[in-house]
Formats: sequence, C-alpha cells, structure tokens
Amino acid sequence: MNVALWLDRSARMDPARTAIYSGSGAWASHGELARRVSRVAGGLRQRRGLARGDRVAIVMRNAPEYLVALYGAWWAGLCAVPVNAKLHAREIEYIVANSGARLVLDDPSQVPALEDEPVECEPCDGSDLAWLFYTSGTTGRPKGAMLSHRSLVQMTLGYLANVDAVPASGRLLHAAPMSHGSGLYTFTHLATGAAQVVPESGSFDAAEVLELLERHTEVSMFAAPTMVRRIVDATREPPRGLRTLVYGGGPMYLADLHQALARLGPRLAQIYGQGESPMTISVLSKEHHNDRAHPRHEERLSSVGIAQHGVEVELRDAQGREVPAGEPGEVCVRGDVVMSGYWANPEASAQALRGGWLWTGDVGVMDADGFLTLKDRSKDLIVSGGSNIYPREVEEVLLRHPAVAEACVVGRPDREWGEVVIAFVVARGAEPPTDELDRLCLEHIARFKRPREYRFVAALPKNHYGKVLKTELRAALR
Repeated sequence: MNVALWLDRSARMDPARTAIYSGSGAWASHGELARRVSRVAGGLRQRRGLARGDRVAIVMRNAPEYLVALYGAWWAGLCAVPVNAKLHAREIEYIVANSGARLVLDDPSQVPALEDEPVECEPCDGSDLAWLFYTSGTTGRPKGAMLSHRSLVQMTLGYLANVDAVPASGRLLHAAPMSHGSGLYTFTHLATGAAQVVPESGSFDAAEVLELLERHTEVSMFAAPTMVRRIVDATREPPRGLRTLVYGGGPMYLADLHQALARLGPRLAQIYGQGESPMTISVLSKEHHNDRAHPRHEERLSSVGIAQHGVEVELRDAQGREVPAGEPGEVCVRGDVVMSGYWANPEASAQALRGGWLWTGDVGVMDADGFLTLKDRSKDLIVSGGSNIYPREVEEVLLRHPAVAEACVVGRPDREWGEVVIAFVVARGAEPPTDELDRLCLEHIARFKRPREYRFVAALPKNHYGKVLKTELRAALR
C-alpha cells in the first residue's frame, strides 16, 4: 500500500478536521491538505517529469510545506530523501548525489510553486521504496537505509500498539527535525486522522515548545535526550497539553530520566531503533516508567524495554550464536520494519543483513523478562587488560556527581593494557576534584573500569542530532 492513502482516507472521512497547525493557528484541514498534496504530486509527475521510484531530496527546516512535499512525493509514487538542513553543504551534496535525486527542495516556498493539475494517489506495492533514511555518519560517509512502504506501515502499527494509541483528537508536535525521528512519526497521526503542529520557528526551542504545549491538548512529540534535558531545565511543572513524550536516538542517563519524570509527570516513553529499523526495535512504555512498585524498577529504567510487536530481537556472539540471558551480545533484529538494504552499497548491505537478521552494531544484555539494556556500540567497547569495559557504565557513575553536567568515556591505545579509560567531562560550574570522581567510581564500579585520566572540556563535540562524536574525542587523544 501507499502510505499517502492514509491522508486520502482522512480527507474523505472528515475533510473539515484540522490536519496541520502552524504554531497555534490552523494551517490546513485534511481536505485542503489532500488537495494541495494531489496538486503537488501532479506537478512532480506532469511538469517536472518525474517517474515512479524517482528520488526527491527535501532539504529544509521544519514547516507545514515540508509535510506537503513528503506526502506529495508519496502520492506521486516517488521516494522521499529527507536531509537535515543543518548539515554542512558538502554533506548535503554527497547525499543528493549518492541518492541520485532528480529534484531538490530546499525552501518551503518551492512547494506551492510545484502545484499543477491534481492526480490520483499512485498505487504502490509494499516493497516499493518510500524513504531513503541517511545515517548520521558519525564514523564515515552516511549510508542510505532503504525503507519501503511496508516498513513504514509496520513502524506505524508498532507505535500504535506499543507506545501510544493516538486518538483522532491527538496532535503531533514537530520539535525535532522532520528529516529523521519526528518526520517518521508523522505517520502515527496521519493514520488516525489526528493533527500535526509545526513550530513557527522551524527548529527546536524549549520555550516555544512549552508555549505550544500550553496552547494545544493531547500532544505527543519525539525528542532526543538532549532536547528533553532542555525542556526539563525550562519548566518547573508538567505542561498542561502534553500526552506523550517519546525519547530516543541516544542514551538517556538515569539521573536525567528521574529529573524528567519529576518535572514532566508520567508521560515519558522510550523507543530504541535505528534508521535501518526505524523507531521500532524495543519500547519502554509509559506504564514501565511509572511502575515504581516493581522490585527491579530502577534496573528497568536503565533499559530500552522489550521488543515491540512485529519484530524479533536476539543477542548473538561473534560466531552468530544466540547468547543466554544476562550475557552481552550484539543486538540482532528481524521483521517487516527492517530496511531492505543500503542504497547503492551492496558490501555494507551484506555486512548488516546476515542470515535474515539486521546486525545493529549495538551491544546489549537481555534479562530473563525480555528487557534489553544497551551497553554501547560494539565499536565503542573498551578492552583493557583483557577485560571488557562499556563506556556508558562509567558515564552513568560520573553523572552522579553534582558538578558533572556531561561525561563521555573513550579508550586510548596503551602498549601495556591495550586500551585505558579516558573520561571527557563538562563541569557544571567549577571543575570537581578528580579524587572525588575517583572515589565515586570506586564506590560503584570495579577498579579496572575507573578512568585513568579526566579531561575537562567546555563542550562535547556533537552532530546535528545531539549524538556525541566519539571519533573526534579519540582523534584528540591521538
């Protein structure tokens, strides 16, 4: 099926219901949106001469027109290539060239200019390519994960079954870039005939988000952990209109999570996914977050939850054997949501998709109840003196110190030990004495995991999605 049919369905069923808000003001009803989308699709096919399966790159800030461009591409039977507008020009050029995009839209004003005679929604097979999701490229050139219409449908059904049953009165706030997580979640509200809210600024601003959460009701949103922290820092009480805040895309440290639950109330859910299995590997539901009576509640809060419906999750060793509960292994996933491969990259596809499974590159441990706790990316594992050290475990301990705002741990090559642990620390105010950090580590983790050196920095290097660039930290050590 073509995912754009969800818009066609809503437009026929309730054409007057608001589909998109710009800030607090209604921008288009479902009927108006469907008419605009069908005319944009007509322009793409008739005026621009694009054929079924051609790629359209969308390189713009969040705007109502962004949604029109996305839906217009699918309505026309094309493939969308959303690109974060904050990337460097060379990064954007690479993605556009690598995807073979026939058209680039880099300004909202270009979208209405495409309109032509309307066309019917193009029928699609479930295996047809819908979205080229380019990875963030923290360790090299980004790769385009090929997501089919079937993948996006399965992802959406997984959200509705596992994360939140979106009511028709619900609203999705696009605070994060539509080129990634927030754009993928557009389907969760499109499928149920609910509305979407696009901030007028077109980018993330915690004060604006909180204002919109007061003006709208039944609001859901996706946010990276760094965004959650900024929202929490900007408020002292739960926002009135917030229904569900889904966080993911990076580690949410336990101290930050406790503060977020205290400030935002019982409204948080966590998803674990990748561009290669979009937003749909595991879920730590709102119920799990709020089940304080459970004897392993703290342990579960540190996890990424249980496998979502529609996917299988196993942990495997380097030889491909499933590991028992409590033992670390690489997270492997299979199901209709998984990508069909990387665009124009058969070698990387063969490496990631082996034996019918997606090998995520993440190392985790699964308990007997099926709760998955991520340790780190396999490439971030530190091996010191023959012992495995997972950086996140050390980072969690350092963040217990009140003077530590952020911490990132990497390994430095060492002739005697193979690698030694180095901690990069962003202080909250005055730098804490290193002997205090040492004592804190010795109270909570084994001595061999304690950092050999602390480097205080003004900020950690991050990409445009808030992920720390450990490659840059390792380069600084070299």
